[in-house]
Amino acid sequence: MPATHLARRAIVRVSPQAAEEDATAFLQGLLTNDVTGAGPTYAALLSAQGKTMFDLIVWHDGADVLMDCEANVADDLVKRLSLYRLRRKLDIAVDPAIAVHWQLTGKTGQPDPRLPALGHRWLASAGPSNPPELAADEQWLAHRLSCGVAEGRAELGDILWLETNAAELNGVSFSKGCYIGQENTARMNWRQKVNRRLIVVPLNRSDEKRQVIAYPELGKAVDHLRIEAISPDWVPPWMDLTPQAN
Repeated sequence: MPATHLARRAIVRVSPQAAEEDATAFLQGLLTNDVTGAGPTYAALLSAQGKTMFDLIVWHDGADVLMDCEANVADDLVKRLSLYRLRRKLDIAVDPAIAVHWQLTGKTGQPDPRLPALGHRWLASAGPSNPPELAADEQWLAHRLSCGVAEGRAELGDILWLETNAAELNGVSFSKGCYIGQENTARMNWRQKVNRRLIVVPLNRSDEKRQVIAYPELGKAVDHLRIEAISPDWVPPWMDLTPQAN
């Protein structure tokens, strides 16, 4: 059986600790997307300026909300969310009992909410059936980059959320109401001021001054480029590079 465990992902769980608390409502006022549906839902927690801090996939488990995020930033996400909790009776913690899984083909799980071509992902109990040596992270990285999709702190950095292709990848709602960073994000959208994009490029064509990260073993890099500098050969089918008004 092929490996499916994404060992570099972790789950942050938000759990109500009182009957009057609502974990979904709490996150609805913080994250970029409408998380009131069944999910999974792609979203982000932004800075007040609309820059990316954490990108994640939201799942629901009864009254609890689960956030599928990078394992190496999970503790930071817990700390950041805890700042917004104030006196609310919510427990926010990494849940090591849940593992994230992915496969390109098959019927297990749900289609990735960003792009169907990314395959399916699901959550399952963590256990000895998924040791680190059977992790699928390298396969996931190679496939994700082949689809032209960036994710995680190393690739998204503190770039403005809409410049990470969030709108095209179903990572933002322009109708759900306020969230952190909403003002600048909405202004960029309505004024059509998304003048730069994150794009996966061949490593030998990468602009060192605009390079965010390189993957020499895959011959690829992620660059943050002005739209007019992007070669048509690099544009994946899902990306909309309609000229923006100045």
